[in-house]
Amino acid sequence: MVSQRAFPCALRTAVVKRDAVAIELHARTSICACWDKSLEFRSHTLALVRCNKAYIVWAIVICRLGSSVMYTNLVDHQVRRAGGVARHWRELVLGAVCLLTLLVSGHAKAAAPAPAECAALQAKYPQFKGKTLINAINPHTPGYEALDPNDPSKYVGFDIDLGEAIGNCLGFKMAYKPVSFAALLPTLQSGQADIVISDMYATEERAKAADFVTYSKVFDGVLVAKGNPKKISGINPTMCGTIAAENTGYVEVPLIQNLAPACKAAHRQEASVQLYDNNANAIQAILAGRADTYINDVNTVDQAVKAYPNQLEKASAVTLPYSIGIAVPKTNQAMRTAVMAALVAIQKAGIQADLLKKWSLGVENLETPTLVASN
Repeated sequence: MVSQRAFPCALRTAVVKRDAVAIELHARTSICACWDKSLEFRSHTLALVRCNKAYIVWAIVICRLGSSVMYTNLVDHQVRRAGGVARHWRELVLGAVCLLTLLVSGHAKAAAPAPAECAALQAKYPQFKGKTLINAINPHTPGYEALDPNDPSKYVGFDIDLGEAIGNCLGFKMAYKPVSFAALLPTLQSGQADIVISDMYATEERAKAADFVTYSKVFDGVLVAKGNPKKISGINPTMCGTIAAENTGYVEVPLIQNLAPACKAAHRQEASVQLYDNNANAIQAILAGRADTYINDVNTVDQAVKAYPNQLEKASAVTLPYSIGIAVPKTNQAMRTAVMAALVAIQKAGIQADLLKKWSLGVENLETPTLVASN
């Protein structure tokens, strides 16, 4: 098997045919322009494209529009050679045409190559080359890190792609360890993970447990029930007397709790906080009427409104004085330096901006890498 690559359609599984390749095409949505001479493959249609070639692939192709991702798991097998040089070359040529067609059809786009600086970084930090590092993630933030809806054994999102790009630059592969948000840094500290790239705000308090290399600005959104019945406008006295659903360990929790003096001065009840393990449960608390608001990354809030347009809305946006960062062990300064250098190269090459666009995240979120660490 060869490694995953990004394309607009999804290639899965691999099985051998004897002297031809059968490529089963199944489109999930709209048009997938997979071509075999006169064949155009359309939505919810099943077809077989047979291409004679010396090395063959059997694949299921799930086609989608837009910024969909193609994961390729290809197994190449050498077929029996037919008699005669002419036929052998004919198979090779037809096979090459078929393979090229699959790669360029359906608006396919290969993964961005590693920036030129990466070769020098791999030479400078050879300890990472060829290794597999464990990334601890909380896969409940669509757009950043979440289960692949087409394959629950995989993870997708901006942070996933960014981590893969860093690994590509430094020469390592990435594996994933899903944990609750509150367990991300303890997992890193205990040595069960090598890195954390999981939409984590780099705060001074968290920097006591890990060093952070920042890569994105923070903009929070205020999620409320449709119509905003409690008239909440942000982390301010409008939250007095309300119930906020938040994730355990999120920076918003102490900010909300710190409203208590202002609420008391206004002769109002202080805001209360319900703690959950992930975004989905916090959002469900509002849908079920158990909570009045959920304040988190604005893109997460926008995704929730998109999923429940008749039940939820974004009351406002909040700018927080933090950045999103990659957490690395405080004991591994070489990794910290290497990750920052790779991130600088990735940003310079425009790869991070492209990934933000791919996942419909604002390019204005991009931030020049900085170090957040404590002594």
